[in-house]
Amino acid sequence: MTFMDEADVEFISGRGGSGAVSFHREKFVPLGGPNGSDGGRGGDVVLIADRNKRTLYDFKLIPRFKADDGGHGVGNKRGKDGKSIEVRVPVGTVVTDLETGEVLADLTVNGIKVLIAKGGKGGQGNLHYANSVRQAPNFAQKGAPGEHLRVHFELKLLADVGLVGLPNAGKSTLISRISAARPKIADYPFTTLVPNLGVVSFRDTSFVVADMPGLIEGASQGIGLGHQFLRHVERTRVLVHVVDALPVDESDPIENFKLIEKEIGLYSDDIFERPRIVVLNKIDLLPAEDMEIVREKLEAFGLPVFPISAVVGQGLEPMLHRVVDLLQAARPAEDPPVIFPALKLDEQAWDVVVSEGAFEVTGKRIVRMIEMTDMTNREGLHYMHQRLQRIGVIDKLRKLGAQEGDSVLIGDYEFAFTDEA
Repeated sequence: MTFMDEADVEFISGRGGSGAVSFHREKFVPLGGPNGSDGGRGGDVVLIADRNKRTLYDFKLIPRFKADDGGHGVGNKRGKDGKSIEVRVPVGTVVTDLETGEVLADLTVNGIKVLIAKGGKGGQGNLHYANSVRQAPNFAQKGAPGEHLRVHFELKLLADVGLVGLPNAGKSTLISRISAARPKIADYPFTTLVPNLGVVSFRDTSFVVADMPGLIEGASQGIGLGHQFLRHVERTRVLVHVVDALPVDESDPIENFKLIEKEIGLYSDDIFERPRIVVLNKIDLLPAEDMEIVREKLEAFGLPVFPISAVVGQGLEPMLHRVVDLLQAARPAEDPPVIFPALKLDEQAWDVVVSEGAFEVTGKRIVRMIEMTDMTNREGLHYMHQRLQRIGVIDKLRKLGAQEGDSVLIGDYEFAFTDEA
């Protein structure tokens, strides 16, 4: 039994810190060489599949994550790397880029890691730009920007907790009380024909609870929808057996309890051994002394019994505490973590496109180089032009007809074309 849990999330990795412009200075060495250090790397954003996370509910409350920026280089002291962040998602989460529709990751294994947004590279200090001709470079590189993307999380949830019991025992009312689910509720049997699911948030955790359609005698042999319903029960880790304290047909609550327990046991020994509790529902309709008699009879079967009234919300907190305890105790053994390497895109490719009288240079490598250039520093601009010449961008612009002064667009910047640096 599954349903789709979804959330849209924004991730921003950290920008790299800028390199420093600095020159060695000490007594009796007035003309020391450049020693400007590099900026620190921006922090990454990493997704980790965690089997202990069972819903995407938290991402509806916190839909944006940003890693720290790298520190700037200062003098000959390198900038500090930005702190990366790890975001834990339920196993089975599919991550899709909202802009392109591309599936970026399918986190199917516990412990798997995906680098979803890589931090920007730290800018180089002026130490790196010294050569025999340029002995005192007075510029440094800015840090590379981080990555910014919006993704869609989609999770096919398996229910952690299954509510079982006879028709009209109050399961639908209970799930509507403890979660945001709003199932159809009426005071006649078989109101629920398909499982209803809800996400319960309690005690700093969340879990999925399923309101199973009511079972009947003979369900283990497939009578009614018995096999279909019991197959749903197979996928839950904890069962909550809901017993009507005052059935409308005036049947015996104890006999009703025994009937359902019998059907579960006949269907599967494994399910019968599953952790479960008994919930005695509709106690608001019984005198206290009558309720205690029914409770004592149920406890004689060896299962914990929690008297509640789903309608008025009585007794729900102790019941939920026990459910969370059972879920935590039922956690399977940890799998060894699996590292899922992020795909490295071709960042070297670039091109020039002519449109509406302007020349646009595209390509991640070129755009990043421009973003890492200090546009206020003449030496830095001169160095950038030389790099564009070495890469072949200037030649291609010239071959496509670029004339002195024509507009050249690269990323968010517009330049006037010139052959000379």
